[in-house]
Amino acid sequence: MSTYYIVETGKPFARAAEDLVAAVVRHQFGVLHVHDLGATLRGKGIAFEGECKVLEVCQPRQAARVLATDIRLNMALPCRISVWTEAGATRIGMIEPEGMLAALSPDPALAGIAREVGASLRKAIDQAK
Repeated sequence: MSTYYIVETGKPFARAAEDLVAAVVRHQFGVLHVHDLGATLRGKGIAFEGECKVLEVCQPRQAARVLATDIRLNMALPCRISVWTEAGATRIGMIEPEGMLAALSPDPALAGIAREVGASLRKAIDQAK
């Protein structure tokens, strides 16, 4: 499995971001916050040509299972999915939950949770594409 799951879409940036929010909600994830990194950087006087939004998403039952297994993993939550522009294209992606949790804990219970979360988020990304 790759470290990242990234897809390219033919949609404009704003539409891809809207569709991603709708897709994660359909997969029973809540959107806790959306960071507009492009606007934040430009607002601080830093030149940033592209667009980039990072969605913090959480599926409460899965998060509770992770925390019950290893409370230290609170530092890895919530999951993040990004929409950005690069080289004239709009991309949607995330760091694969399976690899991230495996790097943080060898607990087999976490591996199962990460597989479930990863599968749901990949489906949401593909639906937003």
